[in-house]
Amino acid sequence: MALTLPEPRLPSLLDSPVLRWGVLAPGSIAGTFVSALQKHTRQRVVAVGSRSQERADAFARRFGIERASVGSDAVVNDPEVDVVYIASPNSEHARQALRAIAAGKHVLVEKPFATTAGEAEMIVHAARDAGVFAMEAMWMRYLPQMDVVRQLLADGAVGAPALVSADFGAAFAFDPASRIFDPALAGGGLLDVGVYASSFVSMVAGAPQSTVVAGALTSTGVDAMATIVGRHARGVQSVATSTVLADTLHAASVAGSEGRIDVHPSFWTPSGVTLTRGSESASWRDETGLQGGEGLAWEAVHLAQYVAEGRTESPVHPLEETVQVVRTLDEARRRLGVQV
Repeated sequence: MALTLPEPRLPSLLDSPVLRWGVLAPGSIAGTFVSALQKHTRQRVVAVGSRSQERADAFARRFGIERASVGSDAVVNDPEVDVVYIASPNSEHARQALRAIAAGKHVLVEKPFATTAGEAEMIVHAARDAGVFAMEAMWMRYLPQMDVVRQLLADGAVGAPALVSADFGAAFAFDPASRIFDPALAGGGLLDVGVYASSFVSMVAGAPQSTVVAGALTSTGVDAMATIVGRHARGVQSVATSTVLADTLHAASVAGSEGRIDVHPSFWTPSGVTLTRGSESASWRDETGLQGGEGLAWEAVHLAQYVAEGRTESPVHPLEETVQVVRTLDEARRRLGVQV
């Protein structure tokens, strides 16, 4: 029988329940997110907050957003905002998430969810106490190809998984004041790009029981490159690699006793999946029409659907798992000598 791959199970981009969104920090990723929502969904972005009124106003004009303000207070206290998307530098994620939660808002927090496991746990406890929805904006988890991967694993398509690997490296121009290289902004490769690789490993193999870490620091004291080798339950091993010094293949795979799953590069953006078993292979390719950053729309409509269902966390990316990934990164950074 010829190999076949399942179709992804997806919420409707246009028919998902509509939420009113507020945005904190109108930078590049926030612009990509809002553009994706406005182009592909019926979600409404109604408010934006920035440290600069000028930047907030410019962002509001660009996207036709009704209200623009300085700081976060106006957005998190806005009665017409249902959910706050936090796109600020890593160092601000926990503080702003806690403020939004205290105001009774659902939160979508850009990756990394927090800079330390302690901060991540604070967000989770606050959200649970308040009864609001909280989720890391790990958009990779909500892309169509990842649901294909989850179904293949659930069906035992590769037998018993043995090795999980993922890499994400990008060559960033060195700027000691940038969010990538400034330790005050919780810079470094692990929190910026390594989080994708570790999240993929976690999705497949769960939390590591033990890890070995190798890497190097930049002159500013953040991690320039890191490889985390993990040992997981049932003997599964993993390799998650990240760097801010070079472009890597951006590949992710699961090798098992009966076959292999390869997520097409770049694994963290809309792509495809190939299943290989012996001499046979079959592929699925994303033909939804969303390319690159447009795929951010998927995490938004998943969140809207979950909120409508009365959930307070994502079933495909639970909060305890989110905290565990942050803990893995936290420990790796400490071992490399990053001042956490």
